[in-house]
Amino acid sequence: MKWIGALLLLCATTWGGFEFARRLNERPKQIRQLKNALQVLEAEILYGQSPVIEACEKVAKQVPAPLAWFFEEFSASLKQSSSSLYDVWEDRLDRYWSISALGEGEKEIMKQFGQTLGQHDFAGQQKHIRLALSHLERELQEAQEQQQRYSKMVKSLGFLSGLLIILLFI
Repeated sequence: MKWIGALLLLCATTWGGFEFARRLNERPKQIRQLKNALQVLEAEILYGQSPVIEACEKVAKQVPAPLAWFFEEFSASLKQSSSSLYDVWEDRLDRYWSISALGEGEKEIMKQFGQTLGQHDFAGQQKHIRLALSHLERELQEAQEQQQRYSKMVKSLGFLSGLLIILLFI
């Protein structure tokens, strides 16, 4: 019975390490997708001259899940809600962040971007999108460094911490 418990503990800690490593690996990918979504949004607003609701619907069709869900829900909520655009943006952002691998830095960038969305003319909106893209580029570089530095370590750490706990109890 002891050995079964030890094996289950080892599997659980190893899985925890691999799950944390997966999130580290997903973060740069999702930041790139977020940058792509903002570029599509920029094109829709500036060149297509679409309203924010329609632009977000078009972005949702062009980006992969779970990011597509954010833009779908945002545009749907804008249609139904009487709240301000920023309040809806922040609410959807909070809901989306729990299912994404993105960090707090990216969330803060997107919150700041949401404060300016729909508030300026085309040139001003383009400047704010470019600013958000440059901040996301900085976060992408940081995420790639963290991925390279910590991904293998947390996998090993998950296994080794389980092994240590087993040895302490035996």
